Amino acid sequence: MKFKSLLAKPFAGYIYKGVKKDMENALADQDRIFKDLIKTAKITEFGKDHKFDQISQYADFQQAVPVRDYEQFKPYIERIKEGKHNVLWKGKPIYFAKTSGTTSGVKYIPISKESISNHINTARNALLCHIAETGNNKFTDGKMIFLSGSPVLDRVGGIPTGRLSGIVNHHVPGYLRTNQLPSYETNCIEEWESKLDRIIDETMKQDMRLISGIPPWMQMYFDRLIERTGKKAAALFPNLSVIVHGGVNFEPYKARLFDTIGKFIPHVETFPASEGFIAFQDSQEAEGLLLNTNSGIFFEFIPTSEVFNENPRRLKLHEVKVGENYALVINNNAGLWGYSIGDTVRFVSTNPYRLVVSGRIKHFISAFGEHVIGEEVEYSLMKAATEQGIKITEFTVAPMIQQGKGKSFHEWFIEFENEPENIEAFANQVNENLRAKNIYYDDLITGNILLPLQIRSVRKNGFIDYMKSIGKLGGQNKVPRLSNDRKIAEQLENYIG
Repeated sequence: MKFKSLLAKPFAGYIYKGVKKDMENALADQDRIFKDLIKTAKITEFGKDHKFDQISQYADFQQAVPVRDYEQFKPYIERIKEGKHNVLWKGKPIYFAKTSGTTSGVKYIPISKESISNHINTARNALLCHIAETGNNKFTDGKMIFLSGSPVLDRVGGIPTGRLSGIVNHHVPGYLRTNQLPSYETNCIEEWESKLDRIIDETMKQDMRLISGIPPWMQMYFDRLIERTGKKAAALFPNLSVIVHGGVNFEPYKARLFDTIGKFIPHVETFPASEGFIAFQDSQEAEGLLLNTNSGIFFEFIPTSEVFNENPRRLKLHEVKVGENYALVINNNAGLWGYSIGDTVRFVSTNPYRLVVSGRIKHFISAFGEHVIGEEVEYSLMKAATEQGIKITEFTVAPMIQQGKGKSFHEWFIEFENEPENIEAFANQVNENLRAKNIYYDDLITGNILLPLQIRSVRKNGFIDYMKSIGKLGGQNKVPRLSNDRKIAEQLENYIG
């Protein structure tokens, strides 16, 4: 056994014990974090504007601090960019994480010296929990892909600024640097396909044991390996033993991904965001991701049925229920307050607090009052695909609104790995699954307000070509599952098979 794997097991056991303790103390930790955040931020502009010195309990905080999205939060960010101190958090951020917003253009999310550990240590803990539970520590002795955005950072208001993954790249522990691929130089390449070719060059003859990234990126990597070598990853990398993924639901990609790899590989799911590392898979046996309750973030939850209300209910952790969907709101030690990150979650357990990501607040279809969410379309499609042995490469759904009763429908753009023999029958099955999942959709079909959904088959690599055409190929970019308009659908018309 090599040195790194020898040390990994006892360290994993130590960390895993701490994670177990956090599970037991989740509610107490959340209360403590809330008090610490308020106490620290009293001196800030935001704290003074919102009378933090008068907040003694959560109800006071709710009255003082409204829920905001980035656009509403932006004036405070602009003051930080102007060089001001003590705006949202004490001092100045040590980084801005730069991310794209659907309505706000580029967003600049502050990361403080207190919050950076949330991003670094949570990723570490996910892998160490995997080692502690499974005993698989051998991947620490081989090569690992930590794909990131470019680690080259700009400066905005004197603050180092870049993609979160590029920032995190600077904090990879020294003991893993020799294991890390691709090289720094390759990670600095901005053009995705050139970068992917270089990653193939650097990795295809190495002893790859861990590969991380969002599922669409991993799929492109494994496909390109086959194109270049004629071999699947399992043959090229016999010691590949874990893949780490996040960013999108894994289920629609899983069957094709493992087929391309050539065998099943244990996988660890994470829920990172520029605003904070929210949750991670701590067990191969239990469903869902463990909420990160002791890492500088105080969580709030809004029932999704109330998201667009003027005064929605804001729940603390102890008030959430299994099976209900909530919009996620965070308050953290980088100075985000009542901040809606745009994701919706559903708890699968409250002892401990484990959840799944169910969608995005702005990614839904309710053109006719059906309010179909991402979790429902993914379930409906994957149930039909699994039953018929169909592999899905990528998909998205949009409303087709046509005048006249019973003429409108949901239009599904799907890229199949193997297309169904009878695509109309497949569409009917997906439609019935969705009717069973969403009573409002079922009512609209029953009442002849909507026609059953229709499927448009996208040609091979059509989604890749679409993402390339809009300059969002690779990295952490992903196709929205749902749109309430036809902007994406109109573009995809050019890629129909």
